[in-house]
Amino acid sequence: MFDDTPVERESMEFDVVIVGAGPAGLSAAIRLKQLEEEKGGEISVVVVEKGSEVGAHILSGAVLDPKALDELLPDWRDDSECPIDTPVTSESFLYLGPSGSLPLPNFGLPEMLKNHGCYATSMAMVCRWLGEKAEAMGVEVYPMMAASRTVRREDNSVAGVIVGEVGIGKDGDKKDSYEPGMELRGKYVLFAEGVRGSCSKQLIEEFGLSDGKEPQKYGIGIKELWKVTDENFRKGHVQHTFGWPLKNNTGGGSWMYHFGDNYVSVGMVVHLNYKNPYLSPYQEFQRFKTHPEIAPIFEGGERVAYGARAINEGGIQAIPRLTFPGGALIGCSAGFVNVPRIKGNHNAMKTGMLAAEAAFDAVANGREGDELTAYQTAFEGSWVQKELHLVRNAKPLWSKYGTILGAIGLTGFDLWTNVITNGFSVFGTLGHGKSDAESTEPASKHKPIDYPKPDGVLTFDRLTNVSYSFTNHEEDQPAHLRLKDDQVPYTTELPVYAGPSQRYCPAGVYEYVEDGGEQKFQINAQNCVHCKTCDIKDPAQNIVWHTPEGGGGPNYPNM
Repeated sequence: MFDDTPVERESMEFDVVIVGAGPAGLSAAIRLKQLEEEKGGEISVVVVEKGSEVGAHILSGAVLDPKALDELLPDWRDDSECPIDTPVTSESFLYLGPSGSLPLPNFGLPEMLKNHGCYATSMAMVCRWLGEKAEAMGVEVYPMMAASRTVRREDNSVAGVIVGEVGIGKDGDKKDSYEPGMELRGKYVLFAEGVRGSCSKQLIEEFGLSDGKEPQKYGIGIKELWKVTDENFRKGHVQHTFGWPLKNNTGGGSWMYHFGDNYVSVGMVVHLNYKNPYLSPYQEFQRFKTHPEIAPIFEGGERVAYGARAINEGGIQAIPRLTFPGGALIGCSAGFVNVPRIKGNHNAMKTGMLAAEAAFDAVANGREGDELTAYQTAFEGSWVQKELHLVRNAKPLWSKYGTILGAIGLTGFDLWTNVITNGFSVFGTLGHGKSDAESTEPASKHKPIDYPKPDGVLTFDRLTNVSYSFTNHEEDQPAHLRLKDDQVPYTTELPVYAGPSQRYCPAGVYEYVEDGGEQKFQINAQNCVHCKTCDIKDPAQNIVWHTPEGGGGPNYPNM
């Protein structure tokens, strides 16, 4: 039972409020201040971030296409503090079998899929650097401030967010330490919460922003950061793989990026439209590392960090309308990831910049609370839209025809056709059909998967790895992972689907424990790394992810 007694809150007024200090939010903030310098006048900007610091919740591969950064900060290469310092020098694309591999020729790839001119880096470090840039320009940046809900005007337009509400106990009652939080009000609010952001999800539903669109699709990206020996390090090398250990009908693949001081970013993306409820994306990733061509890279090395995050994969068909009264969606709150490129940071940054330009002009003209339709128009005429249009069929073809025919064969043909004809496809524009939750089939149609036990050297159990995400939450607070119906785990999830939440969660949040001879469903919210997979993949859509107290969650050092 939660105490809904109204409380008085202090409020602060800004021209633009930005929710989320990721690439999109920080690029928007910087662009707003650049326009202030270029056009004169003043514009007040605040960025709120739920992580303990800027970058704490940022997880990405990452190979960064600097296209947007070149527009935002043209002199970034001359900045000695910039952490983007490893240009891609070589790359390989492999199709893995259980004991060998087949290289896919780079010359056969469209130019857009090649990584020449891109940089292997840590986006957590990049965001810390961008945050410092923003603050130096006069942006107020507040970490540990989770936006728990929106503030509305009388006409229901979005007028701000409530941040910093803390001190509510597990029972829902206010503790002695209760702080009601503050209203941060803005003429416009830009939501840059990342994939499946809690406020963004509500706004998409309330304003019907996805009406007439295909359902958004997702993958789960699971990553470890290793420090490897000199003989196993190839600075600037980028490797991607298809195939083993995933079966042909399960979409996904791996990456390995060598960057910085002997660091190797290694991870796997598993598309969340897989059918078999016994599949564990985490275990598939651990098994991948044991491949005879992969394991030697980590001999003598040390795992230094772990994390996981959902990824938008729906493409241009699934991007919602970007604006609503009083605000807009930017970055992964809307979903601008280019699936075959495995890149979205450059698109997130550019959409933040486009929204900033629309918001600046609106504020300069004395407007507030209306729709920033200029942002939607700018996106539709941007290189982001063009890039996503060219690859629009990659995900549907992969999902329908599998990895070999769909991802390698038909998608390769379709990409070349789109590039040569500037956007024509013999397939037209394909749809996705159904959500990832709806794709899960009953356990009776599948066999359990026997995964090998971790060795503690190359492969690890989930709880040990979660400790390397440096995750922490205030324990005496309401669980931020809540069930719409407490009985669904016993009526549907376990008997029909064999309890897939135990397997799709990469942090061991969900489990069934023996209690008096019966299975009891347990939520270990403390473990949560905020990946949002449960909110996406749960077959009954019974799990809802809420924002915990600010500062809770992972504390990624350089992911």
